[in-house]
Amino acid sequence: MSFRKNLTRARGHIVFLVGLAAGLALVLWLETFGNPPEVATMQGGSVAMQAFDRIEPLPLAIRGESTPEDMEAARIAWTYFANNTIEETGLANSVDKYPSTTMWETGSYIIAILSAERLGVIETAEAQARLSKLLGSLLTLRLFQDTLPNKAYHTRTLEMVDYGNRPSELGLGWSALDVARIVSALGLIERRHPELATEVETLMGTWSLGEMVQDGELVGTNVVAGEVRENQEGRVGYEQYAAKAMMLFGYDVYKAYEVEENLMVQTVEGQPIPVDTRLHRGKTPAFVVSEPYLFDGLEFGFDARSQRFATAIYRAQKERYDETRELTAVTETHLSEEPYFAYSTVWGGGEPWAVMTFQGERIDSRRTVATKAAFGWDALFGTKYTAALVEAISETADPEKGWPEGIYEETGEVNSSTTANTNAVVLAALAFKAYGPLMRVAGE
Repeated sequence: MSFRKNLTRARGHIVFLVGLAAGLALVLWLETFGNPPEVATMQGGSVAMQAFDRIEPLPLAIRGESTPEDMEAARIAWTYFANNTIEETGLANSVDKYPSTTMWETGSYIIAILSAERLGVIETAEAQARLSKLLGSLLTLRLFQDTLPNKAYHTRTLEMVDYGNRPSELGLGWSALDVARIVSALGLIERRHPELATEVETLMGTWSLGEMVQDGELVGTNVVAGEVRENQEGRVGYEQYAAKAMMLFGYDVYKAYEVEENLMVQTVEGQPIPVDTRLHRGKTPAFVVSEPYLFDGLEFGFDARSQRFATAIYRAQKERYDETRELTAVTETHLSEEPYFAYSTVWGGGEPWAVMTFQGERIDSRRTVATKAAFGWDALFGTKYTAALVEAISETADPEKGWPEGIYEETGEVNSSTTANTNAVVLAALAFKAYGPLMRVAGE
């Protein structure tokens, strides 16, 4: 690391570009020469992947311009961050007026800054100032066991906190997926603001990122009854998105990027849906939601495999609408009432269209037409159906607060919880419509 750190102090953005090239080369190698087909099982393996060979991926719908409606939607989304950025620290609240955040939501805030700048909602000078302030505060955070960022921090005090936002001396552990999310965002800072590359590399040099990569997999930690335990993190979709982020900086996460070993197919509305054979949190079958595919497309522009997966997941939602006339745009969302968070799935808990709590309980009455899924799918694929989703969601916008999570399917009421993640996706989606993936710079 010393050579790399010394080199990046001089030309940090060069290291990023070299890492990017190496990471993309590794992706291509894995797709072409990766693990050879093994004997197929009833659950998945090579046979499962063959189901996606028949999928004709939808093309990306980059429009090359922003409409007046797009710009108004972007300004509303940015209002969330104008209201929720803490002046003293530069961090942004993960939920409206709630002074706590994770590395996932902090990554989303970075994406929001870069997207708002790209769209001209904020000036470059403001984007640079916000990013520099944020990087400085991240550098001062107390790390979990001096290794990696804790799972949650107070946005005003920068203290490690528990999920109740109470100070925690030990902490909660680190989430490999959350850390990978912010690593991806940090890579985008270097890509789009090379003048901040040294600050990014200095920050990352204080994080022991190698500790969360073991034998090609992503590993997180949990604190259980005061004991720190390691665990493999990631399921199909999220795991591959996180792997791409780590590849940007040269980490060997070949197992995390691959899917065949843990893949099965469940047919939903006639579409092959990629489902992880491993359990979610050790209790229920893994969930399939839109979110990781939205991030992959909006930030990286997909790869051949993820574009096919995303196409099938989108089409299943459109087919459900065709059959039931219920607008369907499902993903994980915060809720405006208990239990305050749910996974609205394409497939989860052993069934299609299940809505699950974090603990795996069914709460189908809380299915939400998600704002971020509506804007994200519309940006990526631009169909008549995605336009109808955005039109339905457009009535929920609050110009003084930002975009809420969406609309409850059962009642038609607004899911009024307002979050950093949703408003960041709205901004990223609108930037994608005009300019393409965030990893792409002007003129490419």
